[in-house]
Amino acid sequence: MSEFVTLTANDGNVLSAYVARPEGTPTGAVVVVQEIFGVNSHIRSVADGFAKQGYVAIAPALFDRIEKGIELGYEGDDLKTAFGLYGKLNPDLALLDVAAAFKFVEAEDHKGIAVVGFCYGGLMSWISATRGETVKMKPSCTVGYYAGGIGNVAKEEPSCPVLLHFGGNDSHIGPEQIQAVRDAHPEVTIYEYEGAEHGFNCDQRGSYHPDAAKLAMSRTLEFLRTNIA
Repeated sequence: MSEFVTLTANDGNVLSAYVARPEGTPTGAVVVVQEIFGVNSHIRSVADGFAKQGYVAIAPALFDRIEKGIELGYEGDDLKTAFGLYGKLNPDLALLDVAAAFKFVEAEDHKGIAVVGFCYGGLMSWISATRGETVKMKPSCTVGYYAGGIGNVAKEEPSCPVLLHFGGNDSHIGPEQIQAVRDAHPEVTIYEYEGAEHGFNCDQRGSYHPDAAKLAMSRTLEFLRTNIA
């Protein structure tokens, strides 16, 4: 079962979120944080996938602060629009919207709540681990896929277990960013996928790498099972 709900962040921002629910009693909850393309059909499919695995999944629309209802594809004018919107995103404000989604599922008294993000959302999953307590959010764990810009905040201290996935051929994220996290946090689990590029998990992108996507998701689900009691 899925639906859109309305959330209100701590600063009063009103945003929508896509919620997917499993059949039966949930194992826990997952906040799914979008790429720079909005809560589009791919992000909704990711949420649906977590629901099939037994989790309540909620994907907050981070672009609602800029313009309501943005859903973009991965090529042409949509790609240009996405990069223009990316420049308007503020991680501190986006964190408030992630926290609003977190609190929505927290109110349902789930056993544990993870934050899983992709691209810009991957960065937000890291920031959710390191700054979440400043907005009264404490995830059970977080997972970041190809988290762009993570090297700039690598020295921040996560308050929960973190898993990071990177493509070995990712031209958007230099190896120095990944190494910065390794140097600062040897306890963080990091996987690199040989031959995979940025966005390798998305089956709507030319960079989709099915083998890497399947392996990364299996590792993600195992990480969730380990950290969501």
